[in-house]
Amino acid sequence: MGHVCVAAVNVGRARSRALVVASLGTVLTLVAFTAPLATVNAVAAELDADVAGRTWMLSSMGVGLGATLLTAGALADDLGRRRLVVWGLLVLSAGSALSALAGSTGLFVASRVVQGVGGAAVVAASLGLVAHWYEPGPARARAAGVWGASVGGGITLGPLLSTFLERWLTWRDAYWVLVVGSLAVAAHGRLRLEENRSATPRGLDLAGAALLSASLTCLLAAMVEGRQGWTSTLVLGLAGAAVVTGLGFVAVEARSASAMVPLELFRAPRFVAATTAAFVTGAGIIAVMSYLPGFLGLALGVPATTTALVFVAWSGTSVVVALFARRLPARFTGRLQLAASLALVGVGQLALGGVGTGSSWGRLVPGLLVAGVASGVLNSALGREAVASVPDGRGAMGSGANNTARYVGSAVGVTVVSVVVAAVAAQPSGAPASDGVAGLVAGWNAAVLVTAAVSLVGSVVVLLCRERG
Repeated sequence: MGHVCVAAVNVGRARSRALVVASLGTVLTLVAFTAPLATVNAVAAELDADVAGRTWMLSSMGVGLGATLLTAGALADDLGRRRLVVWGLLVLSAGSALSALAGSTGLFVASRVVQGVGGAAVVAASLGLVAHWYEPGPARARAAGVWGASVGGGITLGPLLSTFLERWLTWRDAYWVLVVGSLAVAAHGRLRLEENRSATPRGLDLAGAALLSASLTCLLAAMVEGRQGWTSTLVLGLAGAAVVTGLGFVAVEARSASAMVPLELFRAPRFVAATTAAFVTGAGIIAVMSYLPGFLGLALGVPATTTALVFVAWSGTSVVVALFARRLPARFTGRLQLAASLALVGVGQLALGGVGTGSSWGRLVPGLLVAGVASGVLNSALGREAVASVPDGRGAMGSGANNTARYVGSAVGVTVVSVVVAAVAAQPSGAPASDGVAGLVAGWNAAVLVTAAVSLVGSVVVLLCRERG
């Protein structure tokens, strides 16, 4: 009996350590992802970046994430989830150090791509750890809630950390904090976590991995460059390369015995629902929230420190709600949680519209709170459904696929928001030609309607993804 109790205690400790490393690693990744949102002007001024450079500063980590998440998930299941988390944190630390030392726009952008590659390994393997240690049911629901809260926590801390360090010290110090944090969590994971991997390794489809990375890199780069003009040779070439390599990926996966994502999963309603919800989350609420800090500063004249605090109304609320999402009744299935939370996110986004040139930041708080509540449930449900919608032992692959959809959706959504704002702002509005503020406000109101529609349509699509039989 004593041996059974000791074994149970040891398993409990191993679970707790895995969840701590998974959550802290995810927090660090999201801090790195969101840190430039509030300080891009200071970084761009010091590095003498032009408009295109500023765009790449904000988008480059997303390119690294989107291009490597699925590959990282496949590697984690086969080579070991602890190993990939530790490797990812070390790469994230190296990228953060390069960001802190960057003396040019090109080096800063390259360092952000490196951060994205490291973050991809961390995020994909982290959910794989959670899936391994927590069986389906209440225990996994609690763990998924903690992981979902870590997503919101990282999004909350990123702008706050970078803003206050930039104000009192320099913007570079936020990246040194990431270096120290990543090394500390990597050391803890290496020394305290037990290794685990899939009992039935599938092997890495090298051709598929290369084609997928090339396709997503070209696609994301085309969307970033396209904001400067959609008819340039570079943009058209990147878009064409994305299509060709994407079709090549599908062809290779259809014939591969070790497909990175078995194509039959796209006929499984639960997987389709989770993947759709992740894409819509990126294209809807994350896209418009990525634009919010810049809008508050440029259009409403809100100081950077206040902007970071306003941002917390959404992200901070999502952290609290994610921790309590496990208390939702069992009859409220994962699909229903995804659909309902996307619908409520859409309502929150609609409440962010109707802003005038004389509006204060307080006008946005009710909509941010509503969207924050919904995002908390959404993050928790996405973490759980990402691993529940794939075969046993492939949790990291499920995480990679789900988060790839989220970050690709974010890249698409940010591009759409930028295009809509620019197009509406360029239209005659009866205001003086020099009144750029009126144009930005009108563009924001239009963009919010578009992203709200994305969330609401996504909710309907997820709701229709019912299991047959």
